[in-house]
Amino acid sequence: MIDASQIVAAFNDVATTKSLTPEEVNELLRDGIMAGLSRIHGPNVQAEISIDDVTGGLGIVVLRRVVDEVEDPSSEISLEEARWDDEGFEVGDVMEIPVAFEDFGRNAVMAVKQRIVQRVRENERDRIREEYADRVGELLSGEVQQIERGKIVVMLNLTPDADAIIPWKDQNPRERFRQGDPIRCVLKKVEETPRGPRLVLSRAAPIFVGALFYLEVPEIHQGIVDIKEIAREVGGRTKIAVYSRDESIDPVGACVGLRGSRVQAVVQELGGERIDIVPWHAEPEVFARRALAPARVSKVMSDSERQVITAIVDEDQLSLAIGRNGQNVRLASQLIGWQIDLYGSREWLELGADLSLFKRESDEDSFETSDFALAELDLTAETLGALEGGGYSTFLQIIDFDRAAFLAIEGLGETEADQLLALIDELTVVADDAGVAADDAGVAAEDAGGEESVAPEGEGEAEIQPEADAQIEGDAEVEEVAASEGEGEEEIQAEADAQIEGDAEVEEGAAPEGENEAHG
Repeated sequence: MIDASQIVAAFNDVATTKSLTPEEVNELLRDGIMAGLSRIHGPNVQAEISIDDVTGGLGIVVLRRVVDEVEDPSSEISLEEARWDDEGFEVGDVMEIPVAFEDFGRNAVMAVKQRIVQRVRENERDRIREEYADRVGELLSGEVQQIERGKIVVMLNLTPDADAIIPWKDQNPRERFRQGDPIRCVLKKVEETPRGPRLVLSRAAPIFVGALFYLEVPEIHQGIVDIKEIAREVGGRTKIAVYSRDESIDPVGACVGLRGSRVQAVVQELGGERIDIVPWHAEPEVFARRALAPARVSKVMSDSERQVITAIVDEDQLSLAIGRNGQNVRLASQLIGWQIDLYGSREWLELGADLSLFKRESDEDSFETSDFALAELDLTAETLGALEGGGYSTFLQIIDFDRAAFLAIEGLGETEADQLLALIDELTVVADDAGVAADDAGVAAEDAGGEESVAPEGEGEAEIQPEADAQIEGDAEVEEVAASEGEGEEEIQAEADAQIEGDAEVEEGAAPEGENEAHG
């Protein structure tokens, strides 16, 4: 006999583990019982099934229509057979035949089980499909279940039954995972397979970097800062362009964080991958200049029809603009979506270009890609707090400050001012135009030749004589000092002789006293 309490407990267990409502569980059970009845009576059987959620009781009634000639035994019964139970049956009536679940045989019970399991799996697949269809690009966390044939099978924390994998092409070649390791990845797509929906995860897609910044930077989560473009080479370098809807918030500083805390968290998750954060701009020329950072670009020209950017840099910036194996210029091209043709100054001049192109358009443009947050400098928290309290958060805001300007900021002392001035001197390069002009003047004087070149030599000889006189006077002073030192030594020697004579007199005075003692 079936224990009703066990049935109720089984219902509750299924509803809890599979996240099903009681109504869905009852529907599954009805479908399973119908499968068992089909195994007993035939495929077209009709029945009424009632389920009591409190007591766990089952009421099963098979319905058969009364006919003169039976064509479908699973749903029809002959008039003669129906009148064996009740003589009042007529053709067209429906005969209700109660069936006890205990009467189900082994095959019928197995059919019930298979149908219930099948329906549960179908419901899980539909739920996974509906849950993750709109979550592409979101960050998911889980645990490495196993690694087979290069792909990583992940058991997600929210839906352990979901089929989630990380293919080999979506993995970072610098990372190694073992079974049981926690892992975070981004949902790349949901694909259909014969076994149901499969979640394709990725740690190599550019959207994975964006999802990490979305998690680490509150301004991105709040919609103040937007990630416009991302270009990535897995395991090597990533460039990300950000834009702020609020002019008072620096998008690059928000992504970097205090002392680089936010970007460092992303770098650690990526296994040490380098990240370049640049401000986004709508103009392709300005955006290209920023995207080529840390290299400083001399001139940018664009061809909107062919979507080609021509960038010219100085020779000392060429290798920095190209990057290792062309990585920097390649990522910059992917970031702006245009082709970038990069030329060095020497190559551009060989093509017959004008030298004036290499002049900086303005001071603002020359330092446009050189600005960064003060939090990236090696400064104490008190110094950073004082600067931020004064409204200064980037390097270019304080680059022209002198000692008095720093001391005027509340919270900064002389030590902090000296440290900031030393950092500014270290990080800035000032062109010495006066020195260049002096060199040009010297070259012109040498070209003049003749008597003009002799005059400076005469002046030089005139200047040598006073120096020689000064040297002689210095030697005389040294001899006077030596003489005085000699006189001091003679005085010391005289004092020593006097001391010896005094000791001798003391000894002569002591001798009579000894004689007197002997006479006594």
